[in-house]
Amino acid sequence: MRKDLLAHLGVQPGQRIDVEVLPGGRLELHAEQVTGSIRGFIGLLAGHSTRRASLEELNEAAACGWAGLHATKLPTTNP
Repeated sequence: MRKDLLAHLGVQPGQRIDVEVLPGGRLELHAEQVTGSIRGFIGLLAGHSTRRASLEELNEAAACGWAGLHATKLPTTNP
């Protein structure tokens, strides 16, 4: 979608859009409302991996994510 339309809907980068199909060939679009909290997120992945990322790796992954790219240079195990 065009950036100006997304801004009008209040959609932030990475946020989902809810689409409702209405009669008469119409659609209703709006930004999906976040239902979680940071407290619910903390520890979500705890115990799922022994891998620890450095601050540099986290920054690179975040930058790639915002740019729509995949962080392919990240190692798969700790040195």
